[in-house]
Amino acid sequence: MRRPLNSLVESSANAFYKVLTTHCRALKSGTLADVHTANKILNSYARCKDLHIARKVFAEIPHRDTVSWNTMIAGFVNCGNLGTACEILKDMKRCGFDFDGYTFGSLLKGVASSYRLEVGQQLHSMVIKMGYEGNVYAGSALLDMYAKCEKVDDAYMVFDYAPEPNSVSWNALIAGFSQVGDRSTAFWLLHCMEKEGVRVEDGTFAPLLTLLDDIEFYKLAIQIHGKIIKHGLVFDDTVCNAMITSYSDCGSIGDARKVFDGAVGMRDLVTWNSMLAVYLVHEEEELGFQLFLDMQRLGFEPDIYTYTSVLSACFEKAHKSHGQSLHGVVIKRGMECLIGLSEDALKLFGQMRSLTVEIDHYAFSAALRSCTVLATLQLGQQVHVLAIKSGFESNEFVASALIFMYSKCGMVEDARKSFAETPEDSSIAWNSIIFSYAQNGQGTIALDLFFLMRDRKVKLDHITFVAVLTACSHIGLVEEGLSLLKSMESDYGIPPRMEHYACAVDLLGRAGRLDEARTLIESMPFKPDAMVWKTLLGASRACGDIELATQVASYLLELEPEEHCTYVLLSHLYGHLRRWDEKAMLTRLMRERGVKKVPGWSWIEIKNRVHAFNAEDRSHPRCKEIYQILGELMEETTWLDTGRTLELQVDPPLLSCFALISSLEIMQHALRGREGMPEFGSKC
Repeated sequence: MRRPLNSLVESSANAFYKVLTTHCRALKSGTLADVHTANKILNSYARCKDLHIARKVFAEIPHRDTVSWNTMIAGFVNCGNLGTACEILKDMKRCGFDFDGYTFGSLLKGVASSYRLEVGQQLHSMVIKMGYEGNVYAGSALLDMYAKCEKVDDAYMVFDYAPEPNSVSWNALIAGFSQVGDRSTAFWLLHCMEKEGVRVEDGTFAPLLTLLDDIEFYKLAIQIHGKIIKHGLVFDDTVCNAMITSYSDCGSIGDARKVFDGAVGMRDLVTWNSMLAVYLVHEEEELGFQLFLDMQRLGFEPDIYTYTSVLSACFEKAHKSHGQSLHGVVIKRGMECLIGLSEDALKLFGQMRSLTVEIDHYAFSAALRSCTVLATLQLGQQVHVLAIKSGFESNEFVASALIFMYSKCGMVEDARKSFAETPEDSSIAWNSIIFSYAQNGQGTIALDLFFLMRDRKVKLDHITFVAVLTACSHIGLVEEGLSLLKSMESDYGIPPRMEHYACAVDLLGRAGRLDEARTLIESMPFKPDAMVWKTLLGASRACGDIELATQVASYLLELEPEEHCTYVLLSHLYGHLRRWDEKAMLTRLMRERGVKKVPGWSWIEIKNRVHAFNAEDRSHPRCKEIYQILGELMEETTWLDTGRTLELQVDPPLLSCFALISSLEIMQHALRGREGMPEFGSKC
């Protein structure tokens, strides 16, 4: 069972108190002058991660040796500060101390953690130059560094030159080939490892299990499970967690549960989260909710991953009460502030840089997602540059975040360039670029990419089909889209979900085939949710079918009486058909139910600052100037008749701001009583 947080804090405080006491005694007795004693104290401070005091102790050691320098380097590496560790290495060389296998081992560990391949290659040349390529610590660390940086050929070369590779080297190589998805080589290495009589361990099997991620590998998963039992590793939590996920990916919830049940007494939080993910991925929400309660009953405190996972299962109407209860628990546990704060996330990212903290691919992905939410292109481009400098541009998660960021900002070609930098078998990146083209009106290219993805045998998933059905909808390929929907389960083994049917309804609705859309909804294997009905309502409104729209709206008003979108869509339809009585009745109903229309916003980024506006907004600090020029524009509507160019002397930022806030108002004013609009221009 996981140790409580307060016990961890207490043990850390005790450890620090002990080293402080030892330090004071050494100062009092004068034994700090002894390098062996000083190094022990230095190492203790480094283990407590109090590098500020460690540096002071290091500076006071009269006769440092190589161990003193290595301790400081390892301390900063373990705290994720590779930059300072490299600076200490330079000082070490400047002071005339020779490096050894431990020096290189520590630094290469830091390089592997931060994926700084170029630094690792420089260290490799130093290892060769100083004759340490045969050293077990330097050699293993080199191999691990190349493997984690996905340079598996270089890793294998280092392995091949090792005089007697140990289990650490074998495991690092297997993990490397597993990471790049090379199943055949990874399992061949396992066979060779067993043949050589090298001891297999948790680090051997855990990465191999990540490769067993499809129903076709189910039998292989059973065989690997047998080997795990044979080698006595079935009670290792890392292997156990990997087995649960692997069985789930191979389609066997039952086997995943058996592994989970067999892990009684050694489960950690990751074990519970893994089993929770199994239930939610396979749409067994009720079992997931029960597991969520069981873990707390047995003393396991959920983390942010647990909450986000179980909350994602509450979108169905049937689970709305669960979602509300969970929301209350999240607030009570003080975790609400961890979700959806994009501006704060970017500020924290900036602080990480200023503190020279090593930034990994998770931080880059999160920062880019925040840029996407805020639509800050210039800032996103700056983060992109940092990702390139740090060697993360080709990481599939960073690349996917880049694709979405550029796509959201309308820069599809830049999104395609980011896609080109990713591994060819990354389904995450393929899905992202298909969505990018589909949502930017280039559905034909999105479809071409889908077929290319299929031909290259990149793993397709339910997200892939949402993307390709969206593409078909946007370019009007009705028959092709319906054919893909029908073939999902039979040809690809992916049962259609609610979101796929919603895409198909949108596809038919855009083509004006409302009867077929309604028939499709009625043929669904599950009860349609609000998303599907909203899609049909939007299609009914677009086609002017007031009877169907009213009928669908009545369903939605029962399902979601507090949702403003239904009222707004129906109100617009009544207004378009000049049915003022029904429109007034709907407005009265909204007022009685306390439903308010959530205003839409427009925004523009100027010099890394986002300016946001909605209709009649007066919160902008330059709103007086904006509305003054807006008034002048409204007086100049004669340009519609003459076709002449409108000339205004306004600075670009201000023009951009008022253009966004007022564009709809200008058009409505200028087009009153007109059916068409000739071309126009503006000149600043």
